[in-house]
Amino acid sequence: MRTHTAFKHPLLWTLGLLSLAAVAQTGLPQPPVAPVRPVTDTLHGVAVADPYRYFENVKDPVVAQWLRGQGDAARAALDRISVRDALEQRITEIGNASGDAVRDIMRMPGERTYYLKRARGEKQFKLMRRQGKGAEVLLVDPEREAQRTGVPHAINYYKPSWDGHYLAYGLSAGGSEDASLHIVDMASGKAVAPVFPRVHEDLVHWAPDSRSLTFNQLKELKPGEPDSETFLDSRVLWLRIGQTQATPLFGPTVTPKLGLERLDNAEVMFTPGSPWMIARTTDTTLPEGKLYRARVSELGRKTVAWKQISGFADKITQVDWRGNDLYLLTYNQAPRNRVMQLDLRQADLKTAREVATAPADGVLEHFALTRDGLYGSVRQGTSIVLRRYAKGQPLGAAIAMPYAGAAVVHADPAHSASTLLYTLLGWTSLPRIFVLDGERSTDAGLVAAVTPPSLPEVQITELQVKSHDGVLVPMTVLHKKGLALDGRNPTLLRGYGGYGFSETARFSPSDMAWIERGGVLALANIRGSGVYGRDWYQAGFKASKPNTWKDGVACAQALIARGYASPQTLGVMGTSAGGIFVGRVITSAPQLFAAAVFNVGVMDAVRAEESANGITNISEFGSFKNPAEFPALLEMSTYHQIKDSTAYPAVLLVHGLNDPRVDVWHSAKATARLQAASTSGKPVLLRLDAQAGHGVGSTANQRYAQDADIFGFLLWQMGQVGLKD
Repeated sequence: MRTHTAFKHPLLWTLGLLSLAAVAQTGLPQPPVAPVRPVTDTLHGVAVADPYRYFENVKDPVVAQWLRGQGDAARAALDRISVRDALEQRITEIGNASGDAVRDIMRMPGERTYYLKRARGEKQFKLMRRQGKGAEVLLVDPEREAQRTGVPHAINYYKPSWDGHYLAYGLSAGGSEDASLHIVDMASGKAVAPVFPRVHEDLVHWAPDSRSLTFNQLKELKPGEPDSETFLDSRVLWLRIGQTQATPLFGPTVTPKLGLERLDNAEVMFTPGSPWMIARTTDTTLPEGKLYRARVSELGRKTVAWKQISGFADKITQVDWRGNDLYLLTYNQAPRNRVMQLDLRQADLKTAREVATAPADGVLEHFALTRDGLYGSVRQGTSIVLRRYAKGQPLGAAIAMPYAGAAVVHADPAHSASTLLYTLLGWTSLPRIFVLDGERSTDAGLVAAVTPPSLPEVQITELQVKSHDGVLVPMTVLHKKGLALDGRNPTLLRGYGGYGFSETARFSPSDMAWIERGGVLALANIRGSGVYGRDWYQAGFKASKPNTWKDGVACAQALIARGYASPQTLGVMGTSAGGIFVGRVITSAPQLFAAAVFNVGVMDAVRAEESANGITNISEFGSFKNPAEFPALLEMSTYHQIKDSTAYPAVLLVHGLNDPRVDVWHSAKATARLQAASTSGKPVLLRLDAQAGHGVGSTANQRYAQDADIFGFLLWQMGQVGLKD
């Protein structure tokens, strides 16, 4: 039941004016006050107030005007921070000095290597190809489209055909991730098929003969259909090169006899030399789903004899295969994961045998197949090491790494090479790309060696922090060597705590600029991450989610107790699902912090389900419609936990207007609520970018400018710097 009354709550209105009056004393423009239009839902016997429900319609002229006013006020404040421009200049300088950025590398038969590259000083990643040690060839440049339209464009994914003749890639605009599929002749660059809209994900695969491909296309919403229908009833289509119409192949409305759910988003995959094609489904959020197999020779037939291999309950998170041998990464009876091998001719999961398992001190997060080998990526804290698994040796053997860091193995979908290609990331080391041949790692030669930028020597400390229930939480702390631990240092605590994602070693120009200025960076692998495997993840999941922010509070207390910071110099930040972490940390213990940054954060966990992407996250957070899951959702919802007449720290909320993963109304509702409720007199700013989304596809310039705003805001609110006149 829902009740609705259109009036302004006098207490909220008065508190909001008081808070804004304090901002006005700085000479900064006052952000607009949001009228309160209370809506109360009674959910499972609980009255849930929602004073800014109308913000969910961001196209409402009133809401759009309020967003513009908030964005303008935030921009005016951030631009007056004395060190803001210098920070952006230094971050850019470090970024440029770090050389070319190369990612999403793919090796294909014929010694062809594809990769996305952002050359030193350039804005966006471009798709490149190199054959052997030959010259680099530019294949796709999204900057051309950006120059034509005035809107930033990005390559979301790419898939070359096995023979190197054709290229499929996804292109989206303004950070929207709303990619359209382009299919071109690689030599000429000319299109060989129509552009297919609503192909958002990289669920694009070439058949072994390189003359046809499959892709997942989302349905086109009809007028009046809610956004929550976006990811329901998607279809896998099969297209032959030379044809203009694709044929439905797999999906809830295509293969109804399989009993697929509406949220089963599927892909149909191939690998050269195998007679089998594999269909895999997920809800787009969790990797578990369903697996089916059929013969490639059945493509084009009226019906395909799909046989189910596994379901969600089998807990399979990664698949790959060679010939008749299917390899499955699973956490079934293995909380730190293991790899099982299955004969596709039988396709009976009961006959699968274990071929790789995690060592006692790590988590087997990923596996990779080469021409004749099996390798595992094993997490050890914030580092990821490699392990070789020989036939008959499921415990495997450790591989010596060039230096401590996180190894990212690059794709070889045809399993054409006997070596392994990987990038090694480190907190203070520039990324390097290596070829692993046997026991030896050598530079791959894909990027030119550069002299690292001049940076301070960094102290890296690994801490174990006792949380509220006695559990030890790992936290990595970085700062300049020799820094005095006197509680005066500007300190930023970061955490995530969702989906099993963990804080991992990586070099960041922005973080280096922060440390260079005397800042401390603390990265906590709170519960909900996967740093210790499945059990650690599920200890911060749904009903146990409070451990996520309680671990964060314990880490903040430890930073203060150990002299890294004080409540006047401590900040906290979370991104995306990490918005739950940061939001509930400051609503639980506002007295510990000077400032907080909510970056594209999930703020209203109760209403998130009604959005396009929200329905895909029910498996991670739960549903408000489920009486057993609703209490945990309400507890993790920052928006609903903001209390009137509370002295909250300064808050910077960051969001892109084109965000497809977390709608901008999350930040809008939290901004309005915090501005109305806080009595600290500290600013609550909403930084908006009209040409950005969730961060995917943002240019280097956009990222550097955003980070300069974030770190400048923190230094300002920690009393380290002031405002320009």
